[in-house]
Amino acid sequence: MRTALITGAASGIGAAITQSLANAGHRVVLVDRNDKRMRAVASSLPNSHCVQLNLEELTEIRQLPGKLPEEYSDIDILVNAAGHDPGGTTRFDAGNIEDWDSAIQTNLLGTMRMTHALLPNMVARNSGDIINVGSIAGLRIVPEMTAYTTSKVAIHGFTESLRAELADTGIRVIEVMPGLTRTDLIRQRYGGDQDRAEAYYERFKMALSPQDIARSVMHAIDAPAEVVVAQIVVLPSNRW
Repeated sequence: MRTALITGAASGIGAAITQSLANAGHRVVLVDRNDKRMRAVASSLPNSHCVQLNLEELTEIRQLPGKLPEEYSDIDILVNAAGHDPGGTTRFDAGNIEDWDSAIQTNLLGTMRMTHALLPNMVARNSGDIINVGSIAGLRIVPEMTAYTTSKVAIHGFTESLRAELADTGIRVIEVMPGLTRTDLIRQRYGGDQDRAEAYYERFKMALSPQDIARSVMHAIDAPAEVVVAQIVVLPSNRW
């Protein structure tokens, strides 16, 4: 049994990955700012522990390793799945800088900060898996999603650089880059307007499910120790 910590575990891709890891027999540490939804996910999972945490708060992340119960303290698998896109599909100059800051803080800096907090323990044990959930936007520029796209391009660069730095260790660094996936991100982007979110999905006719991304993550984790599935791009079959 390994121990996994998953950010953004209360919903969407993070919740699906959490459930898949738990079903595979791993201990799971759920991290999210939405405590109620996170605990609802954890309620059906064995060997789980919840931590309410805001990834935009550096102090909270720094304190996390010291606050984990002993049986959850050695994190073997880190999944950086948290992300959001407040104010998305708005031209950069027409949006709010607070929204753009928040996207960078959570998507990019949250990933870097959580990795920095947990990596020293992995290095000391010379083992571990780090999975960063990026986006197809990290490879293909998306207009009117400038802050979100910037965060995902940066995550791609961060993942590639970190993998190179850790190449002589037993730590694997993996990036999963989904295309359009049906999660709460779109609804939250539009301030909770479900009708507007559904209209957005309808434009593309097809979207992935969070479980599709979870299967890709499990494939990478289950690879032999000497194999790193460095990058997985997952798209709906009507995209290219």
